[in-house]
Amino acid sequence: MDEATLYANAPAGMAATVYFGFDKYSVDASYRPMLQQNADFLKANAQRHVLVEGNTDNRGSREYNIALGEKRAVAVRDTLLADGVTPAQVDVVSYGEERPAVEGNNEAAWAKNRRADLAYGK
Repeated sequence: MDEATLYANAPAGMAATVYFGFDKYSVDASYRPMLQQNADFLKANAQRHVLVEGNTDNRGSREYNIALGEKRAVAVRDTLLADGVTPAQVDVVSYGEERPAVEGNNEAAWAKNRRADLAYGK
């Protein structure tokens, strides 16, 4: 089964994106309630899995952005684990700048691309 088949969108009504400041990878406290909701869902549905996808804007080298995207994904994963999700339920990947949410070379586009998305497995 390929990754696109294994991982799907978040359950209906559940937010699944954390945004980051420029060159940052710590999870802002404003995302805690949303991540707690995701953690509660995963704890109540032990058979479900989530892939945390780290992303960056297009500034910086490819290597730097892959590493930064990984740090963002790991920060979100660590928050879920701290909220009681089992490690077996959470995987991380970094796409760096390869999967922009918005095309563009301005702050509005860059801000939407500095993110970690939670993609749920079936």
